[in-house]
Amino acid sequence: MNIKTTAIHLFILFLFSSLHAYSQQYIYPLNTKPQLSSNFGELRNNHFHSGIDLKTDGVVNKPVFAIDNGYVSRINVSAGGYGLALYIDHPTGQTSVYGHLNSFSPKIAAYATQKQYENENFDIDVYLKPGEIPVKKGEQVALSGNTGSSGGPHVHFEIRDTKTQDPIDALDFYANTIPDNQKPDIRGIAFYPVTGKGVVNGTNNPIRLTISKNKAGVPLALNSTISAWGRIGLGVKAYDKMNGQGNIYGVKFVRLYKDEELVFSSAMDRFPFAKTRMLNTFTDFEDWRDRRSFYMKSFIDPGNTLPVYETKNDGYIDINEEREYRMRYELEDQRGNTLTYSFIIQGKPQPVPQKDTCTNYMAWNMHNSFVDYDFLMDIPAGNLYSDFCFSHKRNSSPAFYSDIHQVNNAPVALDKRGTIWIKLKADSLENRANYGIVEIGSRGSDWIGGAYKNGGLEVAIRELGGRYAIDIDTIAPKITAQTPEKWVSDKRIRVRVTDDKSGIRSFRGEIDGRYVLFTNDVKSSYYIYDFDDRIARGQNHELVFTATDGAGNSTEYRYSFTL
Repeated sequence: MNIKTTAIHLFILFLFSSLHAYSQQYIYPLNTKPQLSSNFGELRNNHFHSGIDLKTDGVVNKPVFAIDNGYVSRINVSAGGYGLALYIDHPTGQTSVYGHLNSFSPKIAAYATQKQYENENFDIDVYLKPGEIPVKKGEQVALSGNTGSSGGPHVHFEIRDTKTQDPIDALDFYANTIPDNQKPDIRGIAFYPVTGKGVVNGTNNPIRLTISKNKAGVPLALNSTISAWGRIGLGVKAYDKMNGQGNIYGVKFVRLYKDEELVFSSAMDRFPFAKTRMLNTFTDFEDWRDRRSFYMKSFIDPGNTLPVYETKNDGYIDINEEREYRMRYELEDQRGNTLTYSFIIQGKPQPVPQKDTCTNYMAWNMHNSFVDYDFLMDIPAGNLYSDFCFSHKRNSSPAFYSDIHQVNNAPVALDKRGTIWIKLKADSLENRANYGIVEIGSRGSDWIGGAYKNGGLEVAIRELGGRYAIDIDTIAPKITAQTPEKWVSDKRIRVRVTDDKSGIRSFRGEIDGRYVLFTNDVKSSYYIYDFDDRIARGQNHELVFTATDGAGNSTEYRYSFTL
C-alpha cells in the first residue's frame, strides 16, 4: 500500500469517526424532562412505529429545537398523518423529523403558507433545496402540538438515514438521557403447527397461552403442558417498560433458543418504509384482527423480507424425538435490560392432521384471482406472505345495492393491495359516482368507495376477511357557520362541515373569488381561516366555502361581510 492510498484510508477513517462522534452530540429537541410515550419499532396497526414519541407534559406549544446544524429539507402539512411535520437534513448524513407540531417558526411558517397558496391547498408536501432554509443547532423551529393522527399532545421524533430515508432507532442517540433499568415484560407464548407437517396438543390450530405473574411480578411457568410432533413455529407476546412510566413499549431484541442453540433473533434497529406493512407477518395478524393482541412470530413466513432477522431454518422447530425440548426466550431492550423465560416442549408422537381439500388455493409467490358471476378478486404477485385456502360467501340483503360478500373466512394481510369487484343488483343511479363499496363491521359500515366498472364497482383492499357490499351516498355535506356575527371582531372564520356517509374528500374557501387558506385537523369537523393581509380592510366581501364528499356530492356556503 503506497503513501497516497494510506493517506486516503486514514482520511476516510477520520471522516467516519468524526461524523459518528458528531452524531452523538445531537441535543434533545425539547426543553422538557426527557420522557417517552412510545419507542422505535413499536407494533402498530399495519405499521411499525418509525420514531420515538416525546412527552410534552400533556400540553401543546412547547418549543421544539433543531438537534443539529442543517437545513429544512421537507415540509409536510396534512389533516391526518403527522399533521404539521418538519424534516431537517444534517451534515452527519441523517435527517431529523418532527411530527404533530402545532406551528412552525415564523420563517418556516411563511414558506409553508406561500406554498399552500401557490398550490391552493391546505395539504402540501414540499421538498426544499439545500440552504433554502438553514437552521442552527438549538434553533427553535416549531411548537409542539397534537395535529394529525395523534392521540394526545406529544412530538413524534425520528432520525433517518438521509440517503435511504430508512428510519433508525433515535433512542440510540438519547438513551443516556432517559433512565431505564426495567426489564421487558412477557405476557404470552404461542405455538403454531405447520399445516400438514406438525401438531401441538393434538391439533393443527394455533395455541396461545397467557403467562401469569406472582405477586412480585415474576413470570410463572406455562399453565398448560405442551406436547408437539413435527414442524412448529413459536411466537411471543411481550412489551418493554421504562422507569417511572406507565406506558408499555416495543421490545427491541427477541431471541429464541432450543437446547441452548439460537434458532431465531430479531433486532428492531431500522427498517425500510416500503416494508412497514410487513408488521402483519412479523406478528400474528389473525390474532391482532380478532383479539387486538400482538404476538411476535419467531419464524419467518416465505413472503416476509424484513431485514431484521437472523435464523436457523427460518426459525421453525422440528420436534422429532421423544424427549423434553428446552426452550428459552431472551427479551432485551435498548439499554441491555434482559428478561429470560424458559419452558419445555415435550416431544410426543401424535397424528399430524393433514391439509383439508382446498378448492381455491392461493400461493404466496403467485398472481392469484377468484371469479364468480357477481364477485371478482385479484391479488397481484408479491402481496401474500404465505399460502392459504380462500373462501367466499354471499348473503342477500335489502339494505344494500348488492349482496353482502364475505371475502375469506379469516383475516389475511396483503402487503400492498388487491382489488375486488362487486356486481350491482340494479344499476339505477344517474350519477354513478354516488355508488360506493362499504365494509360492514359490528358497528355499522365504513365507506371505501371504488370506481364504476361493467355494471358493478371495483375497489382496492389491503386485507382479506371483511364483509363488503355496495351502498349509495346521495346526500351532500352539511356546512354550518359558527357565530358568523363575530368573524370580523375575532378576525377568524369558523365553519363546521359534516357528512353522513362517505366523508369529506376536499374543501375550498374563497373570498371575493380568490383562494383563502382554511385549516383542518382530522380529529375535528371545524375548518378555520384567520384573516391576513390578503383581505382588504374597509370593504364588503363575499365568502364562498365548498365541501365535497367521497361520493362527489358538493355543498356551497355563501356569506357576505364587511371587514
